[in-house]
Amino acid sequence: MILKTFRWAFAVTALGLAAGVLYDGWAAFGIVAILAVLEISLSFDNAVVNAGILKKMNAFWQKIFLTVGVLIAVFGMRLVFPVVIVAITAKLNPYDAVQLALTDKDRYQQLVTDAHPAIAAFGGMFLLMIFLDFIFEDRDIQWLRWIERPLAKLGKVDMLAVCIALIVLLITAFTFATHAHQHGGAHADKAQTVLISGIAGLITYMVVGGLSGYFANRLEDEEEREAAERSGGTGSPVKLAGQAAFFMFLYLEVLDASFSFDGVIGAFAITNDIVLMALGLGIGAMYVRSLTVYLVRQGTLDDYVYLEHGAHYAIGALAVILMVTIQYQINEIITGLVGVVLIGWSFWSSVRRNKQLGATEGATETDSVTVP
Repeated sequence: MILKTFRWAFAVTALGLAAGVLYDGWAAFGIVAILAVLEISLSFDNAVVNAGILKKMNAFWQKIFLTVGVLIAVFGMRLVFPVVIVAITAKLNPYDAVQLALTDKDRYQQLVTDAHPAIAAFGGMFLLMIFLDFIFEDRDIQWLRWIERPLAKLGKVDMLAVCIALIVLLITAFTFATHAHQHGGAHADKAQTVLISGIAGLITYMVVGGLSGYFANRLEDEEEREAAERSGGTGSPVKLAGQAAFFMFLYLEVLDASFSFDGVIGAFAITNDIVLMALGLGIGAMYVRSLTVYLVRQGTLDDYVYLEHGAHYAIGALAVILMVTIQYQINEIITGLVGVVLIGWSFWSSVRRNKQLGATEGATETDSVTVP
């Protein structure tokens, strides 16, 4: 199962490391390997959240996620995105931006660093909305009940998540963004930039998430009506297809983009060579994709029910970290450890829950046998 699911990730790893050696020797081999590990450590929570969405999609769209989605994630977000950011912020045409990335790596790194406030605001707001919508939803299974139970009650207030997100954006714009970190340790007032980018992230979430939710709900209604007409029941769980799956796929890609921001920016602490960045982060992205599919096929999220909770808490933490990094630099190791600790904690809690349920079921069966 592992070999079958991760075979493409293993193949891309071999090709990527070999390409690194051919491009710039064995030193490049080490840089590519480090970047791949960085991407995997920062994006494990991404895989868990992706799996929660992907399991709702049919086999065709799961394949699309692994093929077209990988091309977008590896080529688009890890190679094209940094170049596009530089082209927009420096007002260069795409060709000149590529030339700059290849020939003047220090200047290219400076431009990406200066664009970080806009990138962090967009990605931070998108991820914050994912976390808020999750935490305000009333769920049958709750992990940290002392937090989730009262927040679920608050979630009944319309548009509460949007209001909180906008408040966070305003606070960020008039605190961190007024002294935004720039290259060389300088600071600049980026309040307007952060406001515009943050609102763009919020709008993107509402449009893509809203459309995917609308079509998913419509598909579920149609499937339930057909199942009721055939057998009088609700039938098996609906697997998203057509328009619903398409917009859910778009949602996944934007989600992946938001997660990749910290990886792309963090990669500059290791190298400013865009080719090595694309190779290393691309390898990491392949493992995240394969891990997502593995979690779906193994039914891991059904067996360890708190994993999704832990991943969403990690998303909330990452959103806050992105906002803080507008002014302050935070080591990528800290960012990665926060996600790993939260997911590890949720996994351990899930294991304890399963043991308790198993013990309860065993005691119930014993009582039923001994009672005359």
